[in-house]
Amino acid sequence: MRPRTLGELVGQTHIVGEGKLLRRMIDADAITSLILHGPPGTGKTTLAEVIANATNRRFVRENAASVGVKRIRELIADADRALSDTGKRTILFLDEIHRFTKSQQDVLLADVERGLITLIGATTENPLFSVNSALISRSTLFRVEPLTEGEVVEVLKRAIADSERGFGTLDLDVTPGALRVWAVKSEGDARRALTALEVAVLSLKEETERRRDEETECAGSSTSSLSLSVSSSLLRIDERVAEDSIQAKVASYGDDGHYDAISAMIKSVRGSDPDASVYWIARMLDAGEDPRFIARRLAILASEDVGNADPRAVVIAASCWELVERIGMPEARITLGQCATYLALAPKSNAAYRAIDAALEDVREGRVQPVPLHLRDGNTSPIADDDGEGKRVRTVEGESYEYTHNSEDGVSGQRYMGVEKRYYEPKDVGAERVLRERLDEIRSLRERKRKGS
Repeated sequence: MRPRTLGELVGQTHIVGEGKLLRRMIDADAITSLILHGPPGTGKTTLAEVIANATNRRFVRENAASVGVKRIRELIADADRALSDTGKRTILFLDEIHRFTKSQQDVLLADVERGLITLIGATTENPLFSVNSALISRSTLFRVEPLTEGEVVEVLKRAIADSERGFGTLDLDVTPGALRVWAVKSEGDARRALTALEVAVLSLKEETERRRDEETECAGSSTSSLSLSVSSSLLRIDERVAEDSIQAKVASYGDDGHYDAISAMIKSVRGSDPDASVYWIARMLDAGEDPRFIARRLAILASEDVGNADPRAVVIAASCWELVERIGMPEARITLGQCATYLALAPKSNAAYRAIDAALEDVREGRVQPVPLHLRDGNTSPIADDDGEGKRVRTVEGESYEYTHNSEDGVSGQRYMGVEKRYYEPKDVGAERVLRERLDEIRSLRERKRKGS
């Protein structure tokens, strides 16, 4: 059931839809070297073959893990002969391209660069991490996404109806519930869904034929007729049969999964969605992620995204981290769940985070303010007087430090930085609303005292 043309291809409209880059490249027969990356069963090999057919080029398929320098030289020689004899250029499809070695690249890259061979690589890894920069710089990267549930159902329906390559010659009754089971459990992997369909059909055929043989034997020794359910060629696949024909998918959790899942968890907590937050934590824990890594990211998030809107958040996150260290799995999952749901529902403010980053930006860009004399250590930076004797900073006229506890309102009009600059602007949310009111009050008092009112 592998698609042979773009018209048969299901999904990937973000790269092969009308007006999209890869579609434009195919239509113009201007295919350059490509790297297709995405989960298994999403159509990377299929897409490469469709490209080859659409552009009328030779298609050669190899696995990068098993290709040696000798084989590469043979492929280059074959491509050169094909170009001379037929005028056709060659597309070399390399599966698992992340396994491509430096010596293999050295042999192949020159011919790729001059256009004798168009390289299409496929990988389930992130190519920016797993493929050498020499190949990346000469290639266009396309992300191949898992199919949606609706797209998987469309693939299954085509296989059921296709009399040439599918099960169109059989009398199948596949319920919508069965299709949905496969669409959900395949998780966007068309190959798994089609395999499940095949398992269901072949197992039902075998079971039906066995029962027919048994009842035929019974009919030979009695006058009973064959039952309609057995004598009929109808094969009915319902949800139960569908469930029995597909195995739960093992979670894919490579480097991409590690970064993507933690990113999804952080964004879910930031977005105040406790359900999504615990789902992504469960996904990571089930795949074997270190719970201490999750606790560490929750602690960072507590300051970065909750901040002073709920000052308890960072305390709870710190406690969570400590408990996860002490408890370990599987009990640590409970503490992680408690912390994540609390942070998700806490009011959010990144004001403190923005304040320190803005101050750091000023410091790094050279706007460094000297410490005002009245704020310096009382025993440092002595200033000579007319007698040549040094005076301490605190005794210099006009530069004395005002001890704020001597003020009735605890606010001083003195400056604590060389320039007027505001970094911290509390939001009007949660506990930070109180801090905002207090800060406004302090700024107003300080301004009045500076003006002498």
